This record gives sequence, C-alpha cells and structure tokens, in this order.
Amino acid sequence: MRTFLALKMKRTKIKELIQKQPANETQTVMGWIKTKREGKKYSFIELNDGSTISGLQLVLDNTILGEDIRKKLTTGACISATGNIVASSGKEQNIEMQPSHIEIFGESDPDTFPLQKKAHSLEFLREIAHLRPKTKTFSSVLRLRHAMAYQIHHFFHQKGFYYIHTPIITGSDCEGAGEMFQVTTLNLNNIPKNEHGIDFSADFFGKPTHLTVSGQLQGELAAMGLSEIYTFGPTFRAENSNTARHLAEFWMIEPEMAFYDLNDNMNLAEELLKNVVQFALNEYLEDLTYLSAQTAEEHQPKDHLLQKLHVVLENPFERITYTQAIQILTDCKHPFEYPVFWGADLQSEHERYLVEKHFQRPVILTDYPKEIKAFYMKQNDDGKTVRAMDVLFPGIGEIIGGSQREENYTKLLQRIRELELPEANYWWYLDTRRFGAAPHSGFGLGFERLLLFITGMTNIRDVIPFPRTPKNAEF
Repeated sequence: MRTFLALKMKRTKIKELIQKQPANETQTVMGWIKTKREGKKYSFIELNDGSTISGLQLVLDNTILGEDIRKKLTTGACISATGNIVASSGKEQNIEMQPSHIEIFGESDPDTFPLQKKAHSLEFLREIAHLRPKTKTFSSVLRLRHAMAYQIHHFFHQKGFYYIHTPIITGSDCEGAGEMFQVTTLNLNNIPKNEHGIDFSADFFGKPTHLTVSGQLQGELAAMGLSEIYTFGPTFRAENSNTARHLAEFWMIEPEMAFYDLNDNMNLAEELLKNVVQFALNEYLEDLTYLSAQTAEEHQPKDHLLQKLHVVLENPFERITYTQAIQILTDCKHPFEYPVFWGADLQSEHERYLVEKHFQRPVILTDYPKEIKAFYMKQNDDGKTVRAMDVLFPGIGEIIGGSQREENYTKLLQRIRELELPEANYWWYLDTRRFGAAPHSGFGLGFERLLLFITGMTNIRDVIPFPRTPKNAEF
C-alpha cells in the first residue's frame, strides 16, 4: 500500500457516504482515527471527520499494508484513505471501505493522547477543551449549536426581521446591576487621577466603558425605524458565580418589535422555541438520540431527552400571572429551600416546580412586581406590576426573559430617577420616547440555556466551545 498526495483527490464527507451508500465506487475520505483493532490478516479502523456522529469502518489488508505505516495508524491520527466502498457484513454499519491507498497527515502518540477508548468525565474534558470536539458527545453538541444558530437566523429572516449588530463596548448598563467588565486602555500601574477620582478623559473613549450585558437598548433604537429586528451576539456578566447555569461570556438572541404588545411577544417566543426544537428533531435526530442515551440518569429511559423535546412541541405553553404562580407555590406545601411570598424573585426551584410538577409543560409567567424587574418594562395600571414575561422550561427554569417596553417618556424618566440610574447616560434612549414613540416589546433568549435544553447537558460550560468563568480563561 503506497502513500500519495491525498489533497489532490476529491474528498467525500463521511456523512454524504452514509446517506448515499454508494456500492463499488472508489472514494476518498479524510478524518481522524477513533478506534483501531488489529487482526492477523486484517486491521479495522473507525474513521470520523466530524460531519456526522457516525464513523466509517476501514478494512485494511495487512498483507499489503507495511508494518511501518500500520504502527502510525493510532487513535487520534489524521489520515486520508482512498478505496472501494462495499456493503458491510458487520452489524454496526451498512457500508465500509477497503482502502487501496493511505496517507498519514498527522501522527498521534498513543502514549500521550488523552482521549483513549474509555469513558472520560465531563470535568476532565473541560480541562482539555481544545481536544473535546473530537469526542462523540462534544461533536454532537457543537453540531447542534451550529444548527440552532442557523435556524434562529432562518426563523427571523422568514418573518421579515432584520439582523442588527449592537455594540459590544458600551457606556450604559442595560440591567442597572453594575456587574460589568470594564474596558480601558489606561495604564493600570499608573492610573491618572483628578479631584473626582480616576481621570477617564485620558482613557480611549474619554469616559468609563464596559463590555455589554445586553444589546436590548440599542436594539430598541433600531426597532423604532425598522419595526422588527433581532440581535444575536456575545454578552458579558462579571458575576462571581460558579454554578452550572452561569458563564461570564455567553450569547443572546434579542428581538425587538415595534407595535407588539405583551401577547404578541409571548406568541413570538413560543413560536421561536417550537420552531428550533422541531428543526433539531428533523435534522439532527442521530445526535439527539446519542445524547439522550448519554445523558439519561438512573431510572430514566434512554429517550428521555427526545420525550422532553416532544413535550415542548405538543403542548401549548401555560400562561399565568406572577400572582397566580405565587398562589400555586404557596398552596403546594412543597419544602422549598427559598421562601415563597409575593414580591420574591422566583428561584430556579420554584420555576421548575411550576413546569415539571404542576403544569408538566412550559410556562410563561407575566406581570411581575416592578421592584424586581428592570426600569424599561411597561408599568401596569395597578401601579405595582409591569408587563414582564418569563418563559420557563423543564430542567432549565427561565430560558427567556422579556417584556412590553415602557413607551411613555414621563413614566420611563420617573423610573430611571426612582432607581437612581445615571440619567445622562440614557439621553439617547429617552429620545426614542420623545420623537415618535411607539408601543413595542422584546425579549432575550440565552443561547446556551437553549442548548442545555436541546442537548440534555447539565452544565452550561459543556454547550459552549471554550467557557469563560471566574478564574478560567484558558484556550
């Protein structure tokens, strides 16, 4: 068996071969060796190129394969193989290749390659995040991450929305929380000072700036001219949180729509979520089936993930007010860790009880107390609540947060002053209420939380290629 310049040959993806299953055709595949098993006469290699979770079996004739080449065909090595595609007599695949040519692109030392043919914990794989896309679990997760991003853009495009790029560097805090990453070019070893403290006039932008926590406010500006827009970009939170649900850098989908009230907003959120779940089931069922088996816990069926996805598709989302939810949680006598009372900011355990125990379907909560919601939410006539909405999902809790926005200039300004926010920082936001104000609504969908639900993974660090968390900025 001789080597050759493989890149001159036309490569066929393994996914395409499995779908078409050509018989007695010569094909060239390129990928990485997942497993290798040697016999006296034949060697068997599973090759994968990332196009699908399935590998292609290569059946190598040892009598024409030199021992010097065979020794280099180790787990993790990158190769090209050209040969005849034939029907397989094995139970695991319908076709296999009988290579006539092999070329080794990159060798892999079997003694130091971390991904051997054994189970690896997710914690261990986070330590080698640069290699985990080679595993079945994370290649499936990353294919689904691509699929969800693609379908979200397709969904909004089909509905006539326009995609807007909002700033990553901002001088305003959308949430008013203050937990933001500072952006500066000042010399931290010699910070300029004036009578007020740090002299930001010497900084790049001439004032304090931060990484954005949300593109919403700028999205609203665009909606006041284009009617229906959405953003899809990275956002940042400087919360010192090491939970399985928090990242310092994550992605958000934030549509903003002129002439939408709260009901329109809820309808859009439900339609979007059902649309992307259906797309995942239609186009990536093989990956979902594998992940369902991998993430099944004790006493769960292997198709538990698929069942959960179908619950979202087959049931209308339950819509109740925050006040009704508090009554349900108070009456249920469940031993919650956090107390339940009107005015409390609901915790994940409360949200999941409503979804998983009480209604057994997704829930949309509306009309929260204004004290626990952001300044921009439209106030209800009762003076106590705002037209907020949170979409709650099984296993996740809140997956979407949104509201009808306050379009009344006087009420919005009053709320900014009540919360003692820096009024001067929001002059441009207030201007949209002075010049042709329109009723409008919007929401934010945390992309990684959506992926937690779609993939069945339980830690948010496992649905983003390179997680950023406190004390962790590797890769």
